[in-house]
Amino acid sequence: MVDARHLGCTVDGEHLHVRRRENPNGALAKSRRARAVPVDSLLVLAFDQYAVERQACRPARDCDFVLVNLFREPVGAPMRPGALNELLAALSRRAGLERQVHPHMLRHSLGTGVLAAGGTLDEAQALLGHVAIASTQVYLHPSQERLRGAVERVGVLRPPSGSSDGGAGRGR
Repeated sequence: MVDARHLGCTVDGEHLHVRRRENPNGALAKSRRARAVPVDSLLVLAFDQYAVERQACRPARDCDFVLVNLFREPVGAPMRPGALNELLAALSRRAGLERQVHPHMLRHSLGTGVLAAGGTLDEAQALLGHVAIASTQVYLHPSQERLRGAVERVGVLRPPSGSSDGGAGRGR
């Protein structure tokens, strides 16, 4: 378990803090509410590698932004919002993907994945930082398999115990 109490943080486990502030690069968190978002070990490993590269870039060491220009001018300055789009576009081309990946697609994949893995709508809402549950509902994509499973969990299609109809009335 990661412990960041020495930094004044009371949140357990790997996480990042999202808070709104004025940024010279124009980036802005939509929500005015600060929140802590849990992250997985893969993201921690990726950030650790980035931190090593960032530490090697003298002008980037003192910047308090998470994403800083390491290889493009102005080196050491916060990345502008479009830079991540450009990076993902270049990586998409390099990977030979038919469709370009955008940052919002990653967010949408997380929301959809949380719900598909059995997470609740309110859990996805909190992770994505949505104020209104209606904003989270767009991440619901029920497949025929999930719909079938939902009905079977309720037992609607099963005859009552002891019934002798042998499954009559079941749609097959």
